[in-house]
Amino acid sequence: MVGGFSARMNALPNPPFDRNRPAFRPHLLLWCLALVIASSLLASLVQRSGRRVEVMEIRIPTQNGQWIVADLFRPRSATSEKPAPLVVVVPGFQRSKETQANISLELARRGIVVIAIDPYAQGSSSASMSARSATDEGYGMFAVVDYVANTGNLNYIDKARIGVTGHSAGGNAAIQGASYFGKEAQKTGKPSKLHSVFVSGYVLTLTDKTLRTVGSNVGISYAFHDEGAYRNELGNGDMRLAPEALRLVRSGLGAGGASLEAVEIGRYYGDVARRTLRVVHNERVLHPFQPYSVAATTNQIDYFIKVFGLAGALPGSDQVWYWKELLGLIALVAAFVAVVPFARLLLMGISGFQSLVHPLPPALPRPQGGGKVLYWSLFVGGALIACFTYVPMTELSQKLFAAASGREQTWFFPQRMNNALLLWAVLNGVVGLLLFFSSYRLFGRSHGVRSEMWGAATSVGELGRTLLLAVTVAATFFLLLFGVYYFFHVDYRFLFFGVRVFQPAILVLLLMYAPMFFIFFLTNSLRVNGAMRIDGDPEWKGMLLAGVANSLGLFFILAAQYVTLAATGTVRWTEGWLYINLLFAVVPIMFVLPYFNRHFFRLTGRIYLGPMVTCLIFIVILLSNTVCYLPL
Repeated sequence: MVGGFSARMNALPNPPFDRNRPAFRPHLLLWCLALVIASSLLASLVQRSGRRVEVMEIRIPTQNGQWIVADLFRPRSATSEKPAPLVVVVPGFQRSKETQANISLELARRGIVVIAIDPYAQGSSSASMSARSATDEGYGMFAVVDYVANTGNLNYIDKARIGVTGHSAGGNAAIQGASYFGKEAQKTGKPSKLHSVFVSGYVLTLTDKTLRTVGSNVGISYAFHDEGAYRNELGNGDMRLAPEALRLVRSGLGAGGASLEAVEIGRYYGDVARRTLRVVHNERVLHPFQPYSVAATTNQIDYFIKVFGLAGALPGSDQVWYWKELLGLIALVAAFVAVVPFARLLLMGISGFQSLVHPLPPALPRPQGGGKVLYWSLFVGGALIACFTYVPMTELSQKLFAAASGREQTWFFPQRMNNALLLWAVLNGVVGLLLFFSSYRLFGRSHGVRSEMWGAATSVGELGRTLLLAVTVAATFFLLLFGVYYFFHVDYRFLFFGVRVFQPAILVLLLMYAPMFFIFFLTNSLRVNGAMRIDGDPEWKGMLLAGVANSLGLFFILAAQYVTLAATGTVRWTEGWLYINLLFAVVPIMFVLPYFNRHFFRLTGRIYLGPMVTCLIFIVILLSNTVCYLPL
């Protein structure tokens, strides 16, 4: 079958010959598809611990017409005759349930039922009527715990052993849940519905007011190098003398804890049976990487083994989640690589698209003398502009898009974090166009550069067919993802960067965000193919330089942030540090974008297909992986 398919594909007519246009290789497309399916299947097996854990998506209606979408991990060992403890997993700000699959699958491997939720306004859950959802509603976790504790449907869950864990804002939700259900328990005279909670990456609400009503065992894990540690009472991430950690431990020790002057990291204080157990961990990692630290994961697993009394369970150090991450990375790369040969297949095999293929324009002459100075000046200048405009655009976005920045439900650009990227992209796209055309008029056209070299000539009809091809390619990319998710319940993901399934509302938002982002994507294609395609340079060199140029400015911001942290213990940008953390996912996109724009240019001889395809795919990825305050 494969051989016959390859033979038929090879028999298709090739586009106009050019020595710089690669021959079509159907085997590359087939290998990419095989890798996506095989790695997704294996990732699913890791997630399901072979076949010992069932994983399914559930939807729970909550107050005010809101709803929570979650993944349920049910070990087959959990039955009505032998009910198992439950842990509700709450991701942090900008995160969905898939980003916490590592701790979810590890707990499930040890016989614990897990419900990993999409927090309100994130993933597939609804937005919330509350602007303080993590504090007031536990991001939806309060409603989930109430449902589990009060229903008879989940008869395989031990209602006396319900726990919660969360990272960052999810950690705040966890400790707020302990306080909320502890207050409820004081009123009813019954034990708190939450047996134990584990707080990762958050200590700001470990106050006397919050801890006073806690009726649960509590463990915390805080990154020693946490970027948000400047907000802590001592201004750092060292938990040994931190007032927040001391208050937590003393809250479990009662009057006997008054003399405690320093916390011993990793030591268990208090008593599990009385729900006064306290433990503090302080791993030497950064905030966004804490959930993916083997040491931090070990500490969290061991905590739940201890509080739930799981004698004979696998030790916390026995972990397999990183294999799922590696397999997700393979699927991620293979799915992206497959986009180019698939577009080539459509260009060759569908008559309506064949007219989009043009001979490649000649490359630009190698810059000499003043041209070389101008080339490198624009290279460095563009990076510096990208660097110095990012933070001001994040600040401006909070004023222009006040509703989303204030966590209010709105249809007017409802994505708080992407609004900052949008302004930055529009500004840098426009500036990039101005620099490009200014350099051409002032220098390029008098030194051998001709506008025909850009591959920009087109017509309205051709642009329409190009857009149709781009939509077809992008839609097929996501249809494959939805198929993978349907059969294997995994997506394309590595750590906190992932391509996830999305709700129909995202397509509406795409119409809002994509046209403005397209300015940047088109500018990038014009620069990559109309200014950085130099006669005599190997393709790898041109694409590498373009990738560096496109990502260098944002990389400078990350470097400044973390060099400052290493030197002083406090990050360079404090109030906007979450916007800086966002760049961990954006910089890789910026680096690979020119590669796609160059490959699509080589397919068509024009600059338009690349930015159309990449804008559709990458913007959907951005839109489906962030907080979104859409009205209910």
